[in-house]
Amino acid sequence: MSRIFMFDAYGTLFDVHSAVARAGSTLGPKAEPVSQMWRAKQLEYTWTLSLMGKAGGAAADFAALTAAALDFALARHGIADPALRESLLAAYQRLDAYPDVTPLLQALQAGGHRAFIFTNGTRGMIDAAVAAAGIGPLLAGVVTVEPVGCFKPHPDVYAHAAREAGAGAPGEITFASSNRWDVAGASACGWRAFWINRTGQPEEYPAFPPVAVRQGLAGLEAA
Repeated sequence: MSRIFMFDAYGTLFDVHSAVARAGSTLGPKAEPVSQMWRAKQLEYTWTLSLMGKAGGAAADFAALTAAALDFALARHGIADPALRESLLAAYQRLDAYPDVTPLLQALQAGGHRAFIFTNGTRGMIDAAVAAAGIGPLLAGVVTVEPVGCFKPHPDVYAHAAREAGAGAPGEITFASSNRWDVAGASACGWRAFWINRTGQPEEYPAFPPVAVRQGLAGLEAA
């Protein structure tokens, strides 16, 4: 029987730190802290703007927030280099896919299942990442939060994604994310949520548990 699988993009399918790894060699010992702060501020901005009711629009979409977060991270570390900034933003458009992504998507397609990306990213951002990774033919579709006007983990975006995927009930969706807060949001909405804990992080939201915790995506087709 065909099943619906949905995957978070950033951190789950695509390595968010690969932009700095590829284009940030001049950062030296500041590379890791800049990359970590870039990601942290990017997420913080999505949560803050969603709570304020100010998400969405060209000035507050995920691409704009990604650029703003990078600006903060560079400034916080005393780096003023416009060329480096542009190189890092360009690299973010073609993040490395994790090695387990393509094999899983191939297994899902071979099994007759439908695989979707469900992301905070703009359509332009995710289309670029998908094209760079060469996984477009393995996907049934891409769902972004853009039409909703807020970001994960607001329940409206999970409801939107379920409609876009054609799910008759929330429990029909098997969801995988490396972000524990995203897994909590999906679990709270009734999805079968798996935490892909790639970096060995501790539990944060025991009231909204995942179906299971995995180190990677391998074998998820049988879960």
